[in-house]
Order: sequence, then structure tokens, then C-alpha cells
Amino acid sequence: MEHVEVFRRLGVALAIGLLVGVERGWTERDVRAGGRTAGVRTFGLTGFLGGVVGTLQSMTGPLLPATIAALLGLVYIAGKWQEAIEDKDYGITTIVAALAVFALGVLAAVGDLVTAGAGAVAMTVVLAARTSLHGFLEGLTWVELRSALVLLAMTIIALPLLPDKALDPWGALNPYLLWLLTITIAALSFAGYVAIRLMGVSRGVLLAGAAGGLVSSTALTLSFARYSIEAPQGARHLAAGAAIAGALSLTRVLVIASAFSFTMFAPLASALVPAIIGLLAVGLLAVWHSKTATQAPEIRLKNPFELRTVISFALLLGIVSLVSKMAIGYIGPSALFVVAAISGIVDVDAITLSTARLANAVIDVKTATDVILIAVTVNMMTKAALAFTAGRREYATALAGASAVAVALGAIGLVAMRSFLPA
Repeated sequence: MEHVEVFRRLGVALAIGLLVGVERGWTERDVRAGGRTAGVRTFGLTGFLGGVVGTLQSMTGPLLPATIAALLGLVYIAGKWQEAIEDKDYGITTIVAALAVFALGVLAAVGDLVTAGAGAVAMTVVLAARTSLHGFLEGLTWVELRSALVLLAMTIIALPLLPDKALDPWGALNPYLLWLLTITIAALSFAGYVAIRLMGVSRGVLLAGAAGGLVSSTALTLSFARYSIEAPQGARHLAAGAAIAGALSLTRVLVIASAFSFTMFAPLASALVPAIIGLLAVGLLAVWHSKTATQAPEIRLKNPFELRTVISFALLLGIVSLVSKMAIGYIGPSALFVVAAISGIVDVDAITLSTARLANAVIDVKTATDVILIAVTVNMMTKAALAFTAGRREYATALAGASAVAVALGAIGLVAMRSFLPA
């Protein structure tokens, strides 16, 4: 190995230790000088030592790294033991972090630098998220934990056992693919669910709307509608939160469709991006003119990893996929417009997934785009109807106005793209 390459790898090993050391030093910044086991310098030297040992491994064999790692662990254990006697703190996070830094230093010397650097960043993020993670665990219910464990078991154990082939004559019901798509959507929804659980209702209506849009904009719209009855002075503020949830829901549709068929990104974006901008602009304008800041209500959202929720979506996705394939086979692609309109009343994820899978294979991109946009439009109309039936007039009117602006801007964007770029 050339000298320059050796220096570069040792530099990365040192940087890994310093990165973790900064986080550890900041976390224990109030500890008296000499009262902590390791700080920035110690972690930096630990990473550097791993790099040196890794460099020497080609000459000494694997015995030296194993011996140094064992001795290093004993030194850290001894230091942490003395610290625990004084502070009554028996956590071993620092010891594990130090050994991980040493191992990453060795990896930086003999393996892939990118992997070593990414590992250091990931470890630092986990260490820095201590308060948030503990807070999340404290608020986690047994039902949520059980649902996640059951779902993980069914995915990791059952997924490989599912047949990876269509079981119907139309090629729509592939158990392996349907379950994989279901888990993917559940994971995306769970990200928003976790965000709401972490921030609670203290961060305001707008942030609650943004997080709720990743889980279920329909459920959030209904929750805000009911709360507008109790807090009439904040009805327009709540409508702004629901509009932002709608914008995140449209963003989610664009991401899902593009992930499964990237050729749909441009045509969908031409309509959805203006609609998203319209919803955000109207929502922020409503907040700007709102005289009263309203706290976000308790948002009643189902855990996306709850087994019943997951199975329900899997069944819906299977039904939509099967009906779509049958409609194309017996009637033609135009029949999907009716399927989209009906599906959009309940959910847009299922029709988005099933249509994106058909794009460029069974139907053309233009038809697929129109199908998804019909479902999105119907879903927005459904949420506006829910607002009128469950919320105050001011809330429903503001949300309906934002939806109308979004639909108009989306239509203009779609027509403009098709005028300048005809198929």
C-alpha cells in the first residue's frame, strides 16, 4: 500500500474517533475534568489505534488486532468501573462505543472507507438520539410493540415462504409482491406515526399536519374537523394544517408512483407539484391571516403496523389490483378511470401502487397518470365533504377553497405540459 493511501486511511480512522468523541464529550460536558472515562482525545486516539493495528495486520496476522481489542476493552471497563463507583452510573454505552470506534478504525485501514465512515455517522446519530429514543420507548404502548413484533415476524419469516408468482389468470395476485408492497407502505406511514408520537401536540398545527399527511391525511382532516367544533376561533388555522397534510399526501403519491415507475415522475409532477404548492401557499396564507394560534388536537391515527391495518390494506391492494387487471382485460384501459374514482374515496395508495405497476407494461404512461390523478382528485373531494359534515363551516370552507386551488393549479400544470410536450 502506498504511503499516501496509508495516511489517508489513518486520517479517516482518526476522524471516526473524533466524530464519536465530540458527541460523547458534549453529552458528558458537565462532568468534572478527569471524571469521565473517555472524551474527544481518547476516542480520537482509539480510532487512530484501530487504523494503525489494521495497517499492521498484513504483517502480524489477526492475533494483534484481537489482542489489542481485548486489552482496550479491559482498560475501558476498568475506567468505567471506577466512574460507576463515584457516580452510581452503570451504563456501558461508552465501552461499546469505544470498541465500535476501534473496529471501524480497523475497517478504515483494511476495508472500504465509505462503509467505515457511514458506520461512524450512523453510530453517532444513535448515540445523539438517546433522549428522543428513550422518550419514544416510554410512550410506546404494549399494543404498538406487539404489532411491530408480529409484523416483523410475519415479514422476515413468512415473506420468503410466500409464492413469488401470480395465483390468478390475470397475473394480479402475487402474494410475495403484494405483501412486500404492503410492508413498504406501512413503513412509510409508520415514519409519520413516530413523528407524531415524538412531538406530541406541543409543536403546533402545521407540524402535526405535515406528520399526519405521511400517515393518513383523511384521518387527520377528520380529527381537525371535529376539533374545529371545540375551538371555533382556530378553525382556519386547523384548515391550514389539513391543507399541509394534503400537500404531504400528494408528495407521498408522487414518491410512491415514481419509485415503481420512474417514467411517471414527469407527467405526475406536472400536476402534483403545482397542486402541492397551491395547498402549501393557501395553508400558510391562512395561518398568516389567522388571529389566533391554535394548539394541535389529539390526532387519532391507527398504528400503521397494527396487524389488522396491514392486512386490511393488503386485501384492498389485492382487490384493486385484481379489479384493475380484469377491467383492462374485459373492457379496456378506460375502465380504470371508474376503478380509480371508487378507490379514491377510500384510499389513494392502493390505486397508486397497482397503476404504477401497470404503467409501460399493460397501459401507457398517460393513462396511468390520469388514473392516479382521478383517484387523488376524488380523495380531495372526499376530505372536503368530511370537513363539511364533521367540522365548522369556516374550517370546511377554507379547506374546500384550498383543495379547489390545488385542483385548478394541477389541471393547468398538466394541460401545459401536454401542450408543450405532446405524446
